[in-house]
Amino acid sequence: MLAAVGLVLPAALDIVPVLVPLAAVGLVLLMAGAAIVHLRRGESKPIIVNLLFLALAATVAIGRSA
Repeated sequence: MLAAVGLVLPAALDIVPVLVPLAAVGLVLLMAGAAIVHLRRGESKPIIVNLLFLALAATVAIGRSA
């Protein structure tokens, strides 16, 4: 929930909008770590969700940094 706030509020309020791609990169790293943990534990379904969130956060990071 806080990750969504970090992605939305800076851009919506136009207060330090450079934080949006930084928050997105942080979320990408977090989801990559979560996917690795799920992979090591043999849990396959949560990996799909992690990769989906990772792709969405990467899209935001690339789109906002350009």
